[in-house]
Formats: sequence, C-alpha cells, structure tokens
Amino acid sequence: MPQQPLVPPRLIAHRGLSARAPENTLAAVRAAHEAGCRWVELDVQLLGDGTPVIWHDRDVGRCSNGRGRLADLDLALAGRLDAGSWFDATFAGEPMATLERMLTLIDERELGLNLELKVNRGRDPLALVERALPLLLEALPAERLIVSSFDVTALAHARRQAPSERLPLGALFERVPRDWAARCDAIDAYSVHVDWRRLRASRARDIVQAGHALLCYTANDPTAFAPRWDWGVHGVISDDPTRFAAPRADHHPA
Repeated sequence: MPQQPLVPPRLIAHRGLSARAPENTLAAVRAAHEAGCRWVELDVQLLGDGTPVIWHDRDVGRCSNGRGRLADLDLALAGRLDAGSWFDATFAGEPMATLERMLTLIDERELGLNLELKVNRGRDPLALVERALPLLLEALPAERLIVSSFDVTALAHARRQAPSERLPLGALFERVPRDWAARCDAIDAYSVHVDWRRLRASRARDIVQAGHALLCYTANDPTAFAPRWDWGVHGVISDDPTRFAAPRADHHPA
C-alpha cells in the first residue's frame, strides 16, 4: 500500500462534539475545537438541488424543526430550518451547514476531517462524490483528511477521482466482513472503520498488520474500550473524545 502523509488520528469528535452541541453543525465543530479536539467526523449528502450539506439522516425531522426528506429540499428551504433547538434552546437558529461553509470553518481552525459519504436509500452515490469531492480536495490537504463510506460505489468512484496519496479513503463497516482485505485493496484504502462493539482482537491485528489504520466508532466509555488499544487500534470516534484523554496532549500529531 502506498505511503500516506497522514498519521492516524487517535481521537475524533463524532459529528463534531455531539455530546455538547447539535450534531453535524458548525456549532458542534466549534465546540470540538474549543474542547481541544484535533479531528472531527461529519456526514455529507445532497439536497434535492444538488447542494452538498452536512447531515446524517434521510429526513430532517430528528435534528431540525422541519419535516420531510432531505432530497425534497433546495438550499433556500434548507436555510430556513432551525437545526439547533432540538438539542438545546441555546442553539436556537443554528443553520444546516453546507459543505462549503463547513470546510471554511475546519480550515480556519486547522482541524482534520473524517468525512463520511452518506448514501441513504434512494440517493445517487456518484452524484454525491462528484459534487462533494472537488470542494473537499480544494479545501484540505491529505494529511488532514479521510473520506469514508459504507457505500462501495461511492468509495470506488472517489478513488477514480484522486489517487491514494491525495485522498485517504476509509472502508466503513458495522462488522468487518470476511472479504475486508479485497474490499480495501479495490479502493487502495488507507483505513478501516468499524463498530467498536463488533471488533474482535484477531481481526483487528490482521487489519493493522496489513498496513491499514484502524478506527473504531462510536465509543463513549473509555474503560470498556480500553482493551482495544492493545489490539492495535489507532483511533476512536467518540461523541465526547475528551472523556478518553486531553486531545491536545495526544501523542499523535494532527
């Protein structure tokens, strides 16, 4: 596997610092930075008009004051949503973030970004890659970037757009499948991302021995997670990474 300029991040704030601010918002990324986090994980998908936005769900009901599918909104309609009050009244009026605006904030704060290409049911993975990836590659250097997805089509198309030394890709699994190595080879994957509760020690060691960074999501109990560090796990994606350590004291550079 080609050498990457990226050192695996040890602590990553899941959807921003989502334990303390509404997930996938500018406020959550600001909170992560203020708490000393060096990396954030966010989700990107498209509005109906093709605008890339930072959002996880297929619809907007859970994390805003609106209803309906993301695919049925254009930027003007999405801009009227309150994406903060559901979490706490202090975040009232928090906007849905466009990818472009989020990348500006991340670059200003000099953060690393693990961006998940979120392909919900009925959405086009190729369109997502083609709209989001150029913005991403223009905004951030490879040493501050990982693009991950559960969707193999999205990952394959992303790899066709940029080589591994420019675009570190992460294969995202709930449970690592038997053919994980072939899937990683097909996209020249930098990293493997897996649900920490479903990871086994032998599989973790195989992944690390193969030269991949191994990141676990979404762990919020440092004590329960602790044995996995001995398995060679490089990093944890957490709603509150500050529970694991003081991120700026982390021995891994950003």
